[in-house]
Amino acid sequence: QVQLVESGGGLVQAGGSLRLSCAASGRTFSPNTMGWFRQAPGKEREFVAAITWRAGSTFYADSVKGRFTISRDSAKNTVYLQMNSLKPEDTAVYYCAEKRTSGSLQNVLGYDYWGQGTQVTVSS
Repeated sequence: QVQLVESGGGLVQAGGSLRLSCAASGRTFSPNTMGWFRQAPGKEREFVAAITWRAGSTFYADSVKGRFTISRDSAKNTVYLQMNSLKPEDTAVYYCAEKRTSGSLQNVLGYDYWGQGTQVTVSS
């Protein structure tokens, strides 16, 4: 079993920054890819960013490209999401997720383990 615990969410003004962390534990943690998703009230969960664990290749949704940066620390089994130039439309619960197989990085159904989420609220 794998446990994913997000932290770093909070309330920030538009234009500000936050850094989310996702710490993984469990003997079976063996990701192909780690991803960040978000879900706003009344909306479906959507892809934000992903990073391949071995090569460190990164992928972003168009809505966050140039503002968000995903990174990982393999030694700590932790993935990060640095969020800059935040906008009110970035307000959502942010989830990290582990994907064990190859395939579409943006598909929610392709991820095997999920964290509990952390709230990010951006005020205008």
